[in-house]
Amino acid sequence: MFTGLVERVGTVRESRATPSGRRLVVHAGAWPGDPVTGESISVSGCCLTLVAHTADGLHFDVIPQTLACTTLGDRVAGDPVNLERSVRAQGLLGGHLVQGHVDGAGTVLAVDRDRGWRVRVRPPMSVQSLMVDRGSVAMDGVSLTVAAVGSDWFEVALIPETLERTTLRRLQPGDRVNVEADVLAKMVATQVALRLGQPAPPAPPG
Repeated sequence: MFTGLVERVGTVRESRATPSGRRLVVHAGAWPGDPVTGESISVSGCCLTLVAHTADGLHFDVIPQTLACTTLGDRVAGDPVNLERSVRAQGLLGGHLVQGHVDGAGTVLAVDRDRGWRVRVRPPMSVQSLMVDRGSVAMDGVSLTVAAVGSDWFEVALIPETLERTTLRRLQPGDRVNVEADVLAKMVATQVALRLGQPAPPAPPG
């Protein structure tokens, strides 16, 4: 479980094919604390298990299912990624509850810097109905507030702090981003559908 408050912007050192998917190596700079093999780390919104920590960086194995429903397969050496350690029980929940279970890749439709960095995204259609005005959404692992909603898009407004501390300042129309809808909205939608005798919303592939 994460909060969507990015701790570091890391740099991909290596992304190579393996028999089980891909090995992703990320240089995290002055990573706070001592990384522990087996711990969960959010990499641009995807919950990954740390399999090794070497001088090259943090090593993760990314399986085909994750590659299919996220943008991690697009990452190449030199690309920046947002990093966050899993939240501790005694920690502060400064963002919102983020599972790191990406619903799918959305597409950036527009970036409007004249209106205070408004970014319009077309999310996976399976979660469009869960985008609620002034609700929560995680985009590339960043906890954001939905600023507006359309029939097949949502917008977020990025504050200077977010632009300074995350990769979102690099977004351009056409870019793909990892989108995770609010887990509380998912639970409510599922329970309402079951009460009404309707099929539950389909689960994302990841």
